[in-house]
Amino acid sequence: MSLSSIINNIPKAELHLHIEGSLTPELMWRLAKKHSVTLPYASVKEIEAAYNFEDLQSFLDLYYAGAGVLRDEEDFFTLMWEYLSRCHKENIVHTEIMFDPQTHTERDIGFDVFMPGFLRAMDKAKQEYGISSYLIMSFLRHLPESAAFETLSEAEPYYKHITAVGLDSSELGHPPSKFERVFKKAKSLGFKIVAHAGEEGPASYIWEAIELLDVDRIDHGVRCQEDKALMALLRERQIPLTVCPLSNLKLCVIDDMKQHNIVELLNEGLLVTVNSDDPTYFGGFLNDNFVALQESLDIDEDTIRTLAANSFKSSFLPEDVKRSFVEKVFNDRENF
Repeated sequence: MSLSSIINNIPKAELHLHIEGSLTPELMWRLAKKHSVTLPYASVKEIEAAYNFEDLQSFLDLYYAGAGVLRDEEDFFTLMWEYLSRCHKENIVHTEIMFDPQTHTERDIGFDVFMPGFLRAMDKAKQEYGISSYLIMSFLRHLPESAAFETLSEAEPYYKHITAVGLDSSELGHPPSKFERVFKKAKSLGFKIVAHAGEEGPASYIWEAIELLDVDRIDHGVRCQEDKALMALLRERQIPLTVCPLSNLKLCVIDDMKQHNIVELLNEGLLVTVNSDDPTYFGGFLNDNFVALQESLDIDEDTIRTLAANSFKSSFLPEDVKRSFVEKVFNDRENF
């Protein structure tokens, strides 16, 4: 079986996916027409052309503008359903999906609008495709901690549907320490904790996420190599890193995929995974990220299987379910 076939057919989990970042140009255009929203683009092709950014902030500006077309429950259902349908095509059997409530509540669109849409699509994907999915509620770090506390309170009617709480948006100038108190509260409520750290921000942000936020996973984390003591800690505690290769390339964390350090981190004994982040903005869904790594770093079948197995090991699935998927990844070589 070719490596591309293995990538396409092997079961995988995706752990770093922003649902608003899966909005396709076609869906953006369609919803803008539906709601009579005027976009600064004259066609789908112009939207596609706009997906060339210089840095994280220029991406975020477009990202938040695109989210403005999401207005009613059916829009959020469609957004989630299109992503989960893509998961089915790519043999993603489990996904842990980040969403940004503040992107919507700041537009006076509440939890009672987007949560029912998301949950309806997730239930449909479970029934029709057998895909399990969890939600990760992310705080926008460019906003004050008081706004994160407010969002945590507003989410209370939906706590049972939310597995983890995370931290995303502009990393530079907004260290994890800014949100220490709200994450302590989230932890006390029983949520798993994740945080973006060490993509644009320095390795010290990863330390803060571990020591001050008590994270269960680090999102990105590729700059951990700048600190040998941090590398040792990540290896010893097996704190997962949800790495997003095409995102790193698009946002100029690296200049060429051949420079990516994911294999180095794997060889150092770190628990690294492959994810797509904001796939429609960054040029590829999960399998595209695997293919990009395979073509640029010449990774072999064993590495592909290890990365796929790591996605389950790093997930918030029950331990017995994790073990079952890991066994399938390594043992069922005749089928994938």
